[in-house]
Amino acid sequence: MCNLYAARKSAAEIAQYFGVRNAIRTNAPEEVYPGQPGLVVREGDDGRVMQSMVWGFPLRLKTMAPTAKPKPVNNIADLQKPMWKGLAAKRQWRCLIPVTAFAEAEGPKGSKTRTWFTVNDQPIFVWAGLWRDSDEWGPVYSGVMTDCNETIRPVHDRMPVLLHADEYDRWLHGAFNDAVAIQARCFPDELIEMPRTNELWSRKASVPTGDGATLI
Repeated sequence: MCNLYAARKSAAEIAQYFGVRNAIRTNAPEEVYPGQPGLVVREGDDGRVMQSMVWGFPLRLKTMAPTAKPKPVNNIADLQKPMWKGLAAKRQWRCLIPVTAFAEAEGPKGSKTRTWFTVNDQPIFVWAGLWRDSDEWGPVYSGVMTDCNETIRPVHDRMPVLLHADEYDRWLHGAFNDAVAIQARCFPDELIEMPRTNELWSRKASVPTGDGATLI
């Protein structure tokens, strides 16, 4: 499950990469946690547009107190589950999540460190996502997950669904079966770099919306 990623490029650089005309001003941080704003590229009426959204679909569990904040569902385990199938089948709810690195926690409990993953020779790469409008947080998005490749396996058994440049249009415009096929395939091992660090995982800032992260 991916609960931290980075987008260490300006909005103008991201807009240029995707051929987006609206290089919006945004308060999205360089390091994004569930429940925080991040930049998303989606299809608009006149082509691709960039938008700031909250990372995670709001979920209210039956066991939660009526006054408790929803939990952000920031990872999508299976596009064919009822919660996701209706969105994934409609192309207007698919999106591209710009990423420069994503992280997993590694090490013993209480002293876990961040292991960052990047894609070789790609200063910006793309995580396949879905988005929608919510009553609680406005526009929200979540990232699709798949089985890990061999480079990531020492740290985690799951990884984001990363898109090759020639798959962007297929993800945004393809049939539902195309989206399912993209989730099922694995990103090549040799394209992933794994920089281990001594950065403590727990040094994150407080999450402004929600109090945890969920994968469904």
